Amino acid sequence: MENDKNAIILDFFGGSGTTAHAVLELNKQDGGNRKFVLCEQMDYIETVTRERIRKVCENDQKGSFVYCELAKFNQGFIDQIQSAKNTAELWKIWGQMKKIAFLSYKLDPKNIDNNQGGFWRVLSFEDQQKFLVSLLDKNLLYVPYCDMEDKSYKISEEVKKLNRRFYGEK
Repeated sequence: MENDKNAIILDFFGGSGTTAHAVLELNKQDGGNRKFVLCEQMDYIETVTRERIRKVCENDQKGSFVYCELAKFNQGFIDQIQSAKNTAELWKIWGQMKKIAFLSYKLDPKNIDNNQGGFWRVLSFEDQQKFLVSLLDKNLLYVPYCDMEDKSYKISEEVKKLNRRFYGEK
């Protein structure tokens, strides 16, 4: 990192932003133009990581960063399931999931519908939520870059433009 003043540094576990802070400091010391990409899945990124990097850029009056979130797909269903208040809401979510979610290949949705009165009554509400989450294909929690043009994902032109720019495409 030190020797290449134009390096791009990837930190897949961004945490509190120490890597970004170090890159910005190193650029300040030697006039480098290093860039960083941080990935983080914990909610504190908005209050800890992003704020730390913003303050470093602001205080040093040098450097900048762009904060982006992945476009949710199956993760959106997980969010809905976790915020549902009752079984009736879960059934509505299940109806949406059957239409557009990426479900586990091991699943036949008809079996879920046919057993509506059975195991749903036996499971606690918390277990019903866990069960619905288990039906989702976890490989498609977010929209892949290669699918951003698919209109069903409703990715805005602004976001598409930002992605193309990030990947060096026109």
